[in-house]
Amino acid sequence: MHQKIWVIIQASSEVQRILAKEALKKAASELNKSIEIEVIADDQTSATFQESPKEGNALLLVDVLDGIKSQYENTIQTSITLDEVLKAPMELLKSLTSREMNIVAVTSCPTGIAHTFMAAEGLQAGAEALGLNIRVETQGSVGAQDALTEDEIRNADIVIIAADREVDRVRFNGKRVYASGTKSAINDGQNYIQTAIAEAKLQKAEAIKQTQAIESKDTKKAGTYKHLMTGVSFMIPFVVAGGLLIALAFALGGINAGSEENAGTLAHAFSTIGGLGFSLMVPALAGYIAFSIADRPGLAPGMIGGLLATQLGAGFLGGIIAGFLAGYIVLWLNQNIRLSRNLDGLKPVLILPLLSTLIVGLIMVYVIGEPVSILLKGLESWLKGMEGVNAFVLGAVIGGMMAVDLGGPVNKAAYATSVALISSGVYEPIAAVMAAGMTPPLAAAVATRLFKNKFTKDEYESGVATGVLGLSFISEGAIPFAARDPFRVIPSFVVGSAVAGAISMMLGCALKAPHGGVFVLLIPGAISNLLGYIIAIAAGTMVSAVMLGTLKKRVV
Repeated sequence: MHQKIWVIIQASSEVQRILAKEALKKAASELNKSIEIEVIADDQTSATFQESPKEGNALLLVDVLDGIKSQYENTIQTSITLDEVLKAPMELLKSLTSREMNIVAVTSCPTGIAHTFMAAEGLQAGAEALGLNIRVETQGSVGAQDALTEDEIRNADIVIIAADREVDRVRFNGKRVYASGTKSAINDGQNYIQTAIAEAKLQKAEAIKQTQAIESKDTKKAGTYKHLMTGVSFMIPFVVAGGLLIALAFALGGINAGSEENAGTLAHAFSTIGGLGFSLMVPALAGYIAFSIADRPGLAPGMIGGLLATQLGAGFLGGIIAGFLAGYIVLWLNQNIRLSRNLDGLKPVLILPLLSTLIVGLIMVYVIGEPVSILLKGLESWLKGMEGVNAFVLGAVIGGMMAVDLGGPVNKAAYATSVALISSGVYEPIAAVMAAGMTPPLAAAVATRLFKNKFTKDEYESGVATGVLGLSFISEGAIPFAARDPFRVIPSFVVGSAVAGAISMMLGCALKAPHGGVFVLLIPGAISNLLGYIIAIAAGTMVSAVMLGTLKKRVV
């Protein structure tokens, strides 16, 4: 609620200006509200407040020209005529000081699953605590839900974007926008909203074209990671669809389902379709990294660069390089190529795609392709040859990473790397990662049943739901447990996940699909050494559960 009001009165008649000022001062006094009024002549180009309104403050503009309005563009402005002020000054101030701030928000994470909706819940709870109106659009794995309408955006005082990947912000031009990752919104929605109100900046169309974002400090720091995660999020459906179809092909026609001798069979068809899905994963990764950096002009050069990486044997490493190359080359070209207004429309559809694709393609063919291919082959050979202690250690490291921040940057780094290795035929790391990622929520669920006196009533009641999330490979389900007692819970999760990952790698478990949790295990051929994999998950879960029961204090 706006407690203090700043007013600028600009009218052709000096008498009317004075009358309006006195009417507003009287109304403010009767309402016991603080008000600061600046009266300026119709030929003045600025106002001189003793105490200028700050970002997010209420500013009443009475017959004020556009040039002055723009000087206070980050305030919440209400424009009104002089006649309206003189007619009902009391009602006017009442409406301004009693009106609840309207907030619209968008939340999104790379996979569009847990963090997307947890951030939305955090914002809604924070707004409710502050007595503010909020509408949240969640951009989940199946697209936008509860999409914001044009009227809602038009009437919003502030726009919040809590996202770990790039979000289209063009529709918010002309609004005060605050953007950051999802973590702060999840952890403390109330404080997050207060920060957003104080730090939101006016979004201009020019800024969108040049930078694609108006970002907070933490968003800028996470720029490279955010671009990479955007690429990974768009890549995953190709990997999932391709991997599961290939697994189904094996189930129907055996290990040679894709060979020419089985042509015409359903198994061969499944294998062919799945193989095409896999072949598109690196181009999709590269294309959407470039898209995240440079918007649509970056998509074509990024995907073509990713396809070249595949053909040159540079794999996912080459795809990542191609994506970043394409994105930043497009940005550079867009900023440095100047055309007349009549020809400017050719840039996004002709000039930028042509030049950027040519440059990226030549760099990939003559500079990057072969060295990265050699590096990737060496990495593949090393990973495939791992056994014994080396495999155990690698599994423990990537397994522990999955539990450090439960869906945060460290978790996503381990997951994204393991997913990318699938394109190179290395399936062991993703198996270890999924086993380790399932462990924390499963352990929390088991611990609530084995050590009931160590958990609150809310934690106990949420145990079953947390277990279901664990079976579905949604590590974020364990976040509420970690948030309440991080110094005991997180180490317990890390140790258990490390055990699960280590056992999975040591036993040579290999997974053909990057998601789906325990349900993927029901598909014949989806995982090698199924018994060993179940043992890995069970062992990691029990280790974490027992540590939780040992380390956590009794709930009084």
